[in-house]
Amino acid sequence: MPFCKQACHYCDFHFSTSVKKKDELIKALSKEMELRKDEFKNQTVVTIYFGGGTPSLLTSGELRFLIDAIYKNFEVAANPEITLEANPDDLSKTRILELSKGPINRLSIGVQSFFERDLNLMNRAHNANEAKACLEEVTKHFDNISVDLIYGIPNATNEQWLENIETALSFNIPHISSYALTVEPKTALASFIEKGIIEDVDDDQAHEQFHILKDKLEASGFVHYELSNFGKEGYFSRNNSAYWQGKSYLGIGPSAHSFNGKQRGWNVRNNSTYIKKIQQKELPIECETLTTTDQYNEYIMTGLRTIWGVSLQKVDKDFGNSYKDYLLEQAQIFINQHLLYIDEGHLRVTKKGQFLSDGIASELFKLNIKKT
Repeated sequence: MPFCKQACHYCDFHFSTSVKKKDELIKALSKEMELRKDEFKNQTVVTIYFGGGTPSLLTSGELRFLIDAIYKNFEVAANPEITLEANPDDLSKTRILELSKGPINRLSIGVQSFFERDLNLMNRAHNANEAKACLEEVTKHFDNISVDLIYGIPNATNEQWLENIETALSFNIPHISSYALTVEPKTALASFIEKGIIEDVDDDQAHEQFHILKDKLEASGFVHYELSNFGKEGYFSRNNSAYWQGKSYLGIGPSAHSFNGKQRGWNVRNNSTYIKKIQQKELPIECETLTTTDQYNEYIMTGLRTIWGVSLQKVDKDFGNSYKDYLLEQAQIFINQHLLYIDEGHLRVTKKGQFLSDGIASELFKLNIKKT
């Protein structure tokens, strides 16, 4: 849902701080599902994910309308994971109770930090007390909860970062997603750093805080199943897992992305244009067909981020022996540096290599010199 109360300084996602087109957009989302239902006609929907923007700005009635539209247009599994991304300032006691009585069965809460200085720097709409009060209440009504935390914030010490993690753990949260603060071009954060108002991100400190996070959560019974995701057994995000294992997904709404294994598509990043096109029964989407090399590169990128790694047998079967030989040849330098290792026919990153996995993956890519 591409609406937010205010713009976070680090965010480069598509959103609008004006909700005046919300009703039109909700109708357009339902219409897009109808227009695209044949794309998923031979598949079953096992996860439904309301991402943002800030989908917690939707009323329970609006959420129910969209979920009903999904059931109307697609085959849905008996017990789908239905996640709502939410901000603490949207989750009052009344709202939490209301949501708990509906079809949403998983909440992903954008806390980011429990320190006021960090929240102000990022221009978050909530404060630290709201975050804690929200988690105190939400754990009374929901079992499957994820919290987002950001590390590598300028001038946030390792001790403060550890306190952030321990605060989240004190609420018995079973899943934590955590990301390094990145400076995206044309964001307010990039401008403030360029002007010297905010210190630049320290990559070495972010690296340290990543390992503090990993060590603390694994000692607390979490499995580090994907580079940015930690879950207790039974609480891995089914939506995230499907994405990182290369399964098909259908993205509905402005700027939403879709993938079917062979093609990737993305909707226009403009609410008004999106609504107008849908009203005209046109899909505002661009697509690209992935070459064999594209598909190989995609699998390497996603596989190395996960505990499942990259299956050498799958590379051989899906892409051919020449791709497997190339992969093993390129990987050898990282194996020698103890950043990668081979275990039971799978290429995986070591603990030392995890923070660097995206960069390592790019070194294993094949150049797309010709269409195959």
